[in-house]
Amino acid sequence: MKRYERLTENAVAREEALLARWRERSVFEQTLAATADGPRYVFYEGPPTANGMPHFGHLMPRVYKDLFPRYKTMQGFHVLRKGGWDTHGLPVELEVEKAIGVDSKPEIEAYGV
Repeated sequence: MKRYERLTENAVAREEALLARWRERSVFEQTLAATADGPRYVFYEGPPTANGMPHFGHLMPRVYKDLFPRYKTMQGFHVLRKGGWDTHGLPVELEVEKAIGVDSKPEIEAYGV
């Protein structure tokens, strides 16, 4: 086994062990409890990608969506995490319309929710 493969295996095992410990100790829940009386910080987060395959261009937004809420939590802000939707709505709607074979408002209304 090459050195890189050993290091990668060790890193994966360490990360899995750390995540298990955090789950056992409810670390995330404790951060919410510790900041419950602090000022609120809201970070509107959209999906990592709404359609198409994820690619390198999704990396920085994903980093920001993790970094800023963590940083504000460390500053004492109460930051609830709830995934949401942003401006990806229209491309998704167009893909759904193609998939179900409609392309006008009357057809969409006839199709129903």
